[in-house]
Amino acid sequence: MMAGYSHTSRKHPRSRSRTRSRSGPDSATLGIIGVICAVAGFFVLGIILGPAAIVCGWLAMGRRWNGARPVTALIAVVLGAIDTVLAIVLMIGMAAPGGMMF
Repeated sequence: MMAGYSHTSRKHPRSRSRTRSRSGPDSATLGIIGVICAVAGFFVLGIILGPAAIVCGWLAMGRRWNGARPVTALIAVVLGAIDTVLAIVLMIGMAAPGGMMF
């Protein structure tokens, strides 16, 4: 029998660092980047920075909607969603006949 090639009782994959969720500084950094994207999106390129803020916030939450959420990640997701909706409304308003929102 060859050593090392049989089935072992290992319960975890060898590369544990790739399978765990983001935590600590990684999560905090993504949340802050998401908030910065969302705030900047209110002034320029909201249609691009809004979804970027949502994605950064979602990744900072560990790609889960349940459980404990970092505050910055939740703020990034909410502001990113508001930013995206406002950008879409503004684009629709500018495409209307007359080209004015009001």
